Amino acid sequence: MSKWKPVTSGVPQGSVLGPALFNIFVDDMDSGMEHTLNKLANDTKLCGVVDMLEGRDAIQRDLDRLERWARANCMKFHKAKGKVLHMRWGNPKHNYRLGSGEWIESSHEEKDLGVLIDEKLNKNWRCALAAQKANRILGCIKRSVTSRSREGILPFYSALVRPHLEDCIQLWGPQH
Repeated sequence: MSKWKPVTSGVPQGSVLGPALFNIFVDDMDSGMEHTLNKLANDTKLCGVVDMLEGRDAIQRDLDRLERWARANCMKFHKAKGKVLHMRWGNPKHNYRLGSGEWIESSHEEKDLGVLIDEKLNKNWRCALAAQKANRILGCIKRSVTSRSREGILPFYSALVRPHLEDCIQLWGPQH
């Protein structure tokens, strides 16, 4: 049986325990929330539909809940990193604040897990860039590989071209 040992500091740097313990620590952050709270590592996103003033007030209540949770757990949100991304045409673009501080800045686009998302959810430019990159790689393969057989080309295509064409596929075509 293990014995208790006094702990004089936090989790050692580089430990696999750090992220696991942090996830356990923030697990109750979304309790009582009216809208969806997405948590990934040290990134938190509050998502909700606001079509009337009641929706705006509900989002603000959730932001106030988050601030109270942070205070109660001796945590702080990096408020300067917080952004509001208003989506859809005709969005009233309400203002929000986290705590009693300044207003949260609005943005027309934000990068989330390496994917740039704009307020119109426009993906055409991203698809065009992926196709251009895939075509350049195909050209390199064509110039470098003498065999034109399916068995000769397929491994190169699968490893080098296909990942670019499947870029953000979970975002663009999620399976429910």
